[in-house]
Amino acid sequence: MHTTYDAIIVGAGPAGATAAILLARAGWSVALIEKQNFPRRKVCGECIAASNLPLLHAIGIDTAGLEAIAGPPLRRFEVLHGAKRVAFELPAAQPAGMEWGRALGRETLDTLLIGVARDAGVAVWQPWAVDSLEGAPGAFQCALRSTETSESATFLAPLAILANGSWEPLPAQRGQRRAQRRPSDLLAFKANFLGGALLPGVLPVLSFPGGYGGMVVADAGVMTLACCVRADRLERLRRASPGCSAGEVVEAMLRRECRGVDEALKTAVRAHPWLASGPLHPGVHLRDEDPIFRIGNAAAEAHPIIGEGMSMAMQSAWLLCSQLLYDAQQPPAALKQKISAEEFALWHANIARRYAQTWRRQFALRLRAAAVLAHAAMRPRLLWPLLRVAQRWPSRITRGVEWCGKTRTVPDADTIARLNQYASMRGNHTDALPGALTGVLPLGSEPSAF
Repeated sequence: MHTTYDAIIVGAGPAGATAAILLARAGWSVALIEKQNFPRRKVCGECIAASNLPLLHAIGIDTAGLEAIAGPPLRRFEVLHGAKRVAFELPAAQPAGMEWGRALGRETLDTLLIGVARDAGVAVWQPWAVDSLEGAPGAFQCALRSTETSESATFLAPLAILANGSWEPLPAQRGQRRAQRRPSDLLAFKANFLGGALLPGVLPVLSFPGGYGGMVVADAGVMTLACCVRADRLERLRRASPGCSAGEVVEAMLRRECRGVDEALKTAVRAHPWLASGPLHPGVHLRDEDPIFRIGNAAAEAHPIIGEGMSMAMQSAWLLCSQLLYDAQQPPAALKQKISAEEFALWHANIARRYAQTWRRQFALRLRAAAVLAHAAMRPRLLWPLLRVAQRWPSRITRGVEWCGKTRTVPDADTIARLNQYASMRGNHTDALPGALTGVLPLGSEPSAF
């Protein structure tokens, strides 16, 4: 089977699904490829920053309904180490009615987003795995196969977008991953608990030697406990507890190292076995000259201590689609028929360059702040004196939270209004597309979201 699309997107997590929705609503034919069935559990802290709520609303998620099922509003965070506990208030975000972040399980969010994508006209291929993705801008070829049957297919598209996360490289990328493990590698763990005693509206950050973590109450009152542990620390823990799984020794360590964890789990029952993944690859993977666009963790990975993974994923999809829709007066398959291959390659390169620049303006400081906080949290003797000083000047903490992106919305109100207006008139793509695309973003030399 050979099928042609305007864009192929690999990975249907928050980044991939968001990009698929935005492009499909602009009249593009989009293939969204996901190798796992939903709902599926993922290692994730499951926090959605308040800055992401306007974007969720813009792409068709009923935020009032979401808030009804998500965890309670997150108004305060605490840093825990041993018996110590320091609390800080979180600043409110804009606009009114969307001031506070929430926690929502990936099983719930991913399923919601892919449902909106299907409703927008996205061709969802699930569960299908990518065997190869080859070619160049204007002529990509993707070979894929069903993970449940013997079916296979080949897709053609002028654009390709990677949204396949940090730990799921394409076949051609697997040899590029670092084969040798390092003692400093961070491995990620997550478990969900029922009946936990964590106070609603509080986001505890866990600090312990060789790692960091967090707890939060998500949808249906389920408590998520997630952490990152250095490989050498995990190895010592497992040697001290032979016969125990990695998740079991991590849970026991967290209860010893942070009294708040033990208190929250005293009445709790673990809902599922521990999940593990990694090692993490913090840093920027995006390049100006990338022939394939990257969003989400495929573009960059922040230390998850700031709880911005899902928000950055969706916001990066917005940034890329803003550039694509601002620049193209028609879907790329049609554009390709009207210009030369060299002109198409230049058009693609200009978008890639602008996207990379705007991505760095939006997220570079956030990644640096996350790295500083993560390394401090892994060294409690260094962190704790700093927190005591911060208690005397809480405005410093507020500024740090803002640096981490908790209050800064990527799409502005005017842009969201234009997007919603276009979504309501998308019935006739061919006639409405050129004028409507100029309404997706405010008129001017550059998209105003930047």
